[in-house]
Amino acid sequence: MQQSGVFQAKSLLQSQIIFGFVISVIALFSNHALAVAVGSGTCFIANALLAVLVFQDYRAQEIPRLMRRFYQGEIVKIAVILSLFALARLTFDNLNIPVMLGAYFATQIIPTLIAAQFGSRNPM
Repeated sequence: MQQSGVFQAKSLLQSQIIFGFVISVIALFSNHALAVAVGSGTCFIANALLAVLVFQDYRAQEIPRLMRRFYQGEIVKIAVILSLFALARLTFDNLNIPVMLGAYFATQIIPTLIAAQFGSRNPM
């Protein structure tokens, strides 16, 4: 049987990758496609890494251990985000930083809000 937290994390990651792909395809028709792809891709990679770090060997009974792994995972996630953004900035000269950050935040927030809206209707 699959735990609820693991299922929710997988569902959210699937939503984020689909949303990131959709906004990247839409951005192909503008000159900001690279910035959108970097922003949404960074968001997905960082969140997937966090999910792996937190939910590997998941045991809900060990709350202190789970919380420690969550905070350690968040620190690693922030380091990965900053590293990927810095690498993208150094690699691509014409990268539009506000568009990249906007794509990151949109990929982070919009699928989460949608999942929360649909999740509140689920009687589980």
